[in-house]
Amino acid sequence: MIYDTVIKNSKVVAANGVVNSDIGITNGRIAAIETKLDGNNIIEGAGLVALPGGIDSHVHISQPSGPGIEMADDFESGTRSAACGGNTTILPFCLPEEGQTLREAVVAYRKKAEGNCMTDVSFHLIVKDTDPVTIGQDLPALIKAGYTSFKVFMTYANLALSDRQILDVMAVAKEHNAMVMVHAENEDAIEFLRDKAELIGDTGPFHHASTRPIAVEREATHRAISLAEIAEVPLTIVHVSNDETIQEIQRARQRGLKVFAETCPQYITLTAEDLDRAGFEGAKYVCSPPPRAAQEWPKIWNGIQNKVFDIFSSDHCPFRFNDAAGKDAPGARQSFRNIPNGIPGVETRLPVLFSEGVVKKRITLEHFAAITATNHARLYGLYPRKGSIAVGADADIALWDPSLTKPIKQSELHHGSDYTPWEGFEVTGWPVQTILRGVTVMKDGQPIGEPIGQHLERGVTNVE
Repeated sequence: MIYDTVIKNSKVVAANGVVNSDIGITNGRIAAIETKLDGNNIIEGAGLVALPGGIDSHVHISQPSGPGIEMADDFESGTRSAACGGNTTILPFCLPEEGQTLREAVVAYRKKAEGNCMTDVSFHLIVKDTDPVTIGQDLPALIKAGYTSFKVFMTYANLALSDRQILDVMAVAKEHNAMVMVHAENEDAIEFLRDKAELIGDTGPFHHASTRPIAVEREATHRAISLAEIAEVPLTIVHVSNDETIQEIQRARQRGLKVFAETCPQYITLTAEDLDRAGFEGAKYVCSPPPRAAQEWPKIWNGIQNKVFDIFSSDHCPFRFNDAAGKDAPGARQSFRNIPNGIPGVETRLPVLFSEGVVKKRITLEHFAAITATNHARLYGLYPRKGSIAVGADADIALWDPSLTKPIKQSELHHGSDYTPWEGFEVTGWPVQTILRGVTVMKDGQPIGEPIGQHLERGVTNVE
């Protein structure tokens, strides 16, 4: 048989293990994983590792961020950056603007994305209101339409829901078999600490971290788990930063609860001290939860290795540093509370984890594939179409050079931000070709061709 495309002689991280093989692709899907295949288009993969295209299930793009504040990425730049980082699917969040219904917000986001994406996309919903229309009409209708996950916040004054509101949202999730994601930080406690800090003049970027201590994340995680237990629903705790929160998740699982967990590159490579850099430089590292002390890194790694963490995402939330609509917003130099929260990372997520995890022998290639692609697809209803190299799946494949070593440089990245928190961080192992449904969208670090990304409707969680 002659396939449309054949990737020859690579080390394939397939659904059933690592094999030295060819991959035959026809009509955008994987048709064979065997040796000695023939195709109309041959991609030489000798010396390269074929991994499932990355799925980054925690990405913020073109999201409303407050009056006068603008995210650095639209769908063109955000997905371009994702593709250049070895990703083939991203899951951004859909946040309604003031006065907008959830359904209206979805229509607006779909319009922003259409025709502009270098990767496939599928939207999570953000639920910030629990009025009868949202809870009784919009959420059920959108779940039925394939938007099968939504996020609730326990922090940020304009987003945080009360415990009762969270329970009301969870009740909808239970009835319609959707996944609830929780940003777990206690807003009242943070506000108490912020007010105290400002009273004594602790207003620099570092105090974003000092006023969001581990306790506010640990407590909120415990409370979110308790609410999910009461509502009898599974949930996902996103961007876990520390061991105390890990312990809450482990205790819940020991009680038989379905709690899934996510961590991110900033919690294995950055620290709170990065927020204490000279001048205003610390603002580049302001995100929530903040990076912790370096002593937490091995504990996060232990959580990855012991599979406490199901998924590893970027929490890409990009702002420009030298911009009054970004990190240097009005009042940001007077108080950390005015600095937009978030850092760019969709392009660097995979190289950082590959280098720190696979190359340093903390995790295997199979484990890398699971927490960067397969588990995302399972958790958020994209499996088996996405997330693995298997016959019948979409031909979403990233070819990696496992020995390519170089530092991360802003000048070589493709996001809309004007900086990277990982400037100068040396990485071994880089994606050198990204293939989306059989079509090359990145080669040797540069985007290729026109945007062919599609919107994906999703099913329900497929994780035990």
